[in-house]
Amino acid sequence: MSCCSEAASRAEAFAQIAHKSPDGVILDLNLPDGSGLDIVQWIRKHSKEMAIVILTMSDEESHLIAAMRAGASAFVRKSAPIEEVVTSLRSALQQPENFSAAGLTSALKKSEAADALTPREFTVLQALSLPGTNSQLAMSLFISEATFKTHLAAIYRKFGVSNRFGAVTKGRSLNLF
Repeated sequence: MSCCSEAASRAEAFAQIAHKSPDGVILDLNLPDGSGLDIVQWIRKHSKEMAIVILTMSDEESHLIAAMRAGASAFVRKSAPIEEVVTSLRSALQQPENFSAAGLTSALKKSEAADALTPREFTVLQALSLPGTNSQLAMSLFISEATFKTHLAAIYRKFGVSNRFGAVTKGRSLNLF
């Protein structure tokens, strides 16, 4: 492997990638003039074969999911050993449309669980962690107890649990609150 170019900004990266057409790129998420995800999306519009590795300081699982959805090949934290960066790039060069990242399974589970809840269900879930009866919690949310119970039933079904304790435990295990 050899480095054919460097870029210090989003604008430079667009120009260098268009001019050099590299086999792969290593991008940061945060660039002085914008997001590295814009570059990922632009590359994927023009090439399905280019390897794209996101190398970032971010520990945010939402950034990992965003990189995957944008079309990156891999997501590596800057704290990872250099061998992981190299391995990720080699793998991405072989299979650019596959995505790899440490913690991917956990991030996907949390993302799917959070995406499965409606905004009101999420609010009801948060309220469940507070003391009070269903009636009291419903009043604090300015909804009827029947509506509160309807949202509870949906949360229980989506989380595969049968009671408030199970819903709160599942929500906490997914770091939803």
